[in-house]
Amino acid sequence: MRAKPEDWWRVRAMGDGVTHIDEPHVREFYRCNVWHVRGRDSDMLVDSGMGVVSLRAYVPLVTERPLQAVASHTHFDHVGLHHEFPCRLCHAAEAHLLRAPTRENTFADKYVTDAIFTQLPPEPYRSETYTVQAAPVQRLLWDGDIVDLGDRRFEVIHTPGHSPGGIALWEAATGVLFSGDIVYDGELIEGTSDLERWQYIASMERLLRLPVRVVHGGHFPSYSGERHHKIIRAWLQGKGRGDGPGLS
Repeated sequence: MRAKPEDWWRVRAMGDGVTHIDEPHVREFYRCNVWHVRGRDSDMLVDSGMGVVSLRAYVPLVTERPLQAVASHTHFDHVGLHHEFPCRLCHAAEAHLLRAPTRENTFADKYVTDAIFTQLPPEPYRSETYTVQAAPVQRLLWDGDIVDLGDRRFEVIHTPGHSPGGIALWEAATGVLFSGDIVYDGELIEGTSDLERWQYIASMERLLRLPVRVVHGGHFPSYSGERHHKIIRAWLQGKGRGDGPGLS
């Protein structure tokens, strides 16, 4: 039995002008958190889910105002609907993947099967032919850049380790961090090369230093700054890094 398109998306307000959007029929481990942030001059969307049911058609919130669609990284579960939004932002290291996505370079070939769903998407979806649509980037992001919504400013933090162009978005004024897939409250997926392992450690040490109040990750529920520091410290200790250089 397949889900109805009108039942595909789940939407709930989180406070701080942030709305959580997700796909409840995708199993939790594979289910991307899509974040909508209200700004004065424009809104921001962080990631866009698998792309099997339109966001613009079934979530009116994303069509109400000008919107900047940011990719935390370009794995299939995060950028499936970026093509629906004209203003697309992505780190320079992965922009070419959004321009020409394949089943291989988005990891869909490795992970997308019927088993990742509790209820299959509407027709004509087929797991064996699923692909992300091309979505050329309008703005390349680099470490230290600002995504400006008018009254809200999010700093781009490059966080390689999970993916080469992974980013987090940090709003210092409120202590809100959108962490992507580098850290969340669940099983973390690390790169396999020595370079990726060292990059992951460096990214975690950097995020540990932030005075975070709340974290909205790429997967699993949001959590407090206290929990954020516990997660990273435990992870670093597992890598033999203690609490990280210069940290107590």
